[in-house]
Amino acid sequence: MDKQLPIPIMKKAVKGIGYISHPLRLRILEYLDVYGLSSVSTITKGLGEDQIMVSQSLKKLRDANLVKTKRKGIFIYYDINEEYPASIFDCMRKLFGYMTEQMKFLKDGYKEILPNDYTTMVANRIKLFANFDKMRILEYLIINEECCVSEIVKGIGSDQLKVSQYLKRLRDDGFVVARRDGRFMCYSITKGVHKSSIQCIHKRYDSLKNKSDF
Repeated sequence: MDKQLPIPIMKKAVKGIGYISHPLRLRILEYLDVYGLSSVSTITKGLGEDQIMVSQSLKKLRDANLVKTKRKGIFIYYDINEEYPASIFDCMRKLFGYMTEQMKFLKDGYKEILPNDYTTMVANRIKLFANFDKMRILEYLIINEECCVSEIVKGIGSDQLKVSQYLKRLRDDGFVVARRDGRFMCYSITKGVHKSSIQCIHKRYDSLKNKSDF
């Protein structure tokens, strides 16, 4: 990725990321990532959740174009539709592997349902950066690496007060780090689900011949 996404595309991506910043929706997507095409009853049984809640969550995920459906007779089956939710789980598993020293989670392509409390924690982390201005700042830092506030302000076309406020929140939440260079503060993005999410959004957008399909 070498340039920022068009504003309408980023707004659509933020909306999609916002949809999955909910523990049950994230767990549903994780289940589909591990087991593939599944019916509502299978997902409900696998997660041990109420079927009405699962159905409602699937409807919201479908409305956001994050899952797709396939009918087989009288049954409807669900699967992940977008690339970036699936890539989020690869990042989640690797982070979990580092945290717990379970080396199997560090293998590329390894899939296993993660503990509910960990998935809930990740959903809450996603909620912290699922914001247009925050994601534009993070995107800019991925593309341009270390930058001072004035460079970010100019780069994303926002005002300095807003950018400074969001940078403070991003720093407090561990999404960026800062160092002082004379009288300036320089910021850079950290590794994690926030960086992986934005990179995967770009990868999907770049892969589309017709960008309006995003």
